[in-house]
Amino acid sequence: MRKNLLTALLLPLVASLSFTVNAAPSNTTTMVEPMAMVAQASQQATPLVDLNSADALTLQKELNGIGKTKAEAIVAYREAHGPFGSVDELLEIKGIGNALLERNRDKLKVQ
Repeated sequence: MRKNLLTALLLPLVASLSFTVNAAPSNTTTMVEPMAMVAQASQQATPLVDLNSADALTLQKELNGIGKTKAEAIVAYREAHGPFGSVDELLEIKGIGNALLERNRDKLKVQ
């Protein structure tokens, strides 16, 4: 009996709380958008990493999924085969596949 009474009293209370949480004022979304635009602008403002001049430490810091070993492999490939002709040439390096290249393509350049 107590259990049914508590359930009958608490169910409407919990339901009304969920409606209150979902009914957020519309002006909160406008406050989030400028912050998102600032974040996008700061990401676009970062300089591109030149594959023909960057050292292993720079490659490691600036690129996602590139650790010390892969960064050193990129530098070693450049020293053995000459300057990169295109960003796609990274696919020749063992351990760098399409997914990793696409994740970092917008951060790379070849001069």
